[in-house]
Amino acid sequence: MEISNTAAPSRATIGGRSRRYILVMLTLVYVINYLDRNILNQLLPSIKAEFHLSDAELGFLSGTVFAILYATLGVPLAWLADRMNRRNVIAFSMVLFAAMTALSAFAASFVQLVSARIGTGIGEAGTSPSVNSIISDLYEPKERASALSFYATGLNVGLLLAFFAGGWIEQHFGWRDAFLAAGIPGLILAAMFMLTVPEPTRGHVEQIMDTGQTPHLPETIRYLWSQRSFRYIAFGTAMASFGGYAGNTFVPSLFSRVFHLTPEARGFLIGGLFGVVGGIGTYFSGVLADWLGQRDVRWNMYVVVLIILFSVPFFPLYFLSNNFALAVFCAVLPTMNGAAYLAPSYAMVQSLVPLRMRAQAAAILLFTLNIIGFGLGPLLVGWESDLLRPLLGDDSIRWAMLSTVLTWMIAAWSFWMASRTLRADLAAGSGPKAALVEVAA
Repeated sequence: MEISNTAAPSRATIGGRSRRYILVMLTLVYVINYLDRNILNQLLPSIKAEFHLSDAELGFLSGTVFAILYATLGVPLAWLADRMNRRNVIAFSMVLFAAMTALSAFAASFVQLVSARIGTGIGEAGTSPSVNSIISDLYEPKERASALSFYATGLNVGLLLAFFAGGWIEQHFGWRDAFLAAGIPGLILAAMFMLTVPEPTRGHVEQIMDTGQTPHLPETIRYLWSQRSFRYIAFGTAMASFGGYAGNTFVPSLFSRVFHLTPEARGFLIGGLFGVVGGIGTYFSGVLADWLGQRDVRWNMYVVVLIILFSVPFFPLYFLSNNFALAVFCAVLPTMNGAAYLAPSYAMVQSLVPLRMRAQAAAILLFTLNIIGFGLGPLLVGWESDLLRPLLGDDSIRWAMLSTVLTWMIAAWSFWMASRTLRADLAAGSGPKAALVEVAA
């Protein structure tokens, strides 16, 4: 779909391909990325039973071990992406993470499965920073949050496939075949991506001259840290992702233990929630941010704050109700909230930095988000569940999940604080054109 028709025709085509086509292909990369990342979460109950694992070990496997490699290697790979052909970085990364997902099917022990997840994390580290940089070259700041929200819905489609298709394959063929089915499409898409997606000219849509000078990582970190709005956005995304990733990891286990759903039924339910309901929240948060942001750029943060505050009252019944229908109903708003912070946050960060800093800026945001949110969220919630299990039994996972409400509230506060300095940071020489002059000087 086309995000906006305001761009001139000369800017709507890149290397013979429309920006619509490029955006769809980038979104498909994200679909496969999240399918391969989250197929494990659907399979955790079966893996737990086969390898006799604790909830803390499940959290370590699904979050920490992946996040450490994904977050730390994302920064140097983004540094390369700011210097090299970003399409090639994305395609190579996709081959690696898809192959390692398929290899997970042959794991004979917990250690081997951890090793495969390390490979998946390394591969996925090379995609998102390059993708964010390319989208920023295709869409102007006033339409960038909408474009990024369309891309971000790939997250929800990937979750839909991971839980819906993964649950069906798990029940009928076993968890190992589900890993194989998730890995193979990535290899096919990588070839299509390499052959059909061109590399856009940096600064294409904004008509900014690319000097070719790329700042080193310490310069990028100093530049970003000097902007108060970035610091709060980074902390806000970290806190929001803590709750989001803990939910992706343990909500399937919650419905399995509390309501005793089969893998197929669990996959159908979670796929519908995370894929369809979550996708609506992910997409329209960006659309609303662009629409309201034309009047006041601070709405990029206000939209996220409001979505979080509206969803928080529903968390207790979502996690604690013994009524299945009520729990599912109360899951709707929290699920819509799950990734709504992504597009507005990335759009603002991309608008705060110069051309050859965009991939690094996205990677630094991803580093913060993943080390705290992905690395610690599933691990600490799993550890908390283990700690409460002697007292609460299977209900321990419910109370552990409820504790994530605190991180969501901290996230809302952080985005509010970011809104207070966002206009000043953008206006006082922090926009792409002014920053480019500073870096080049």
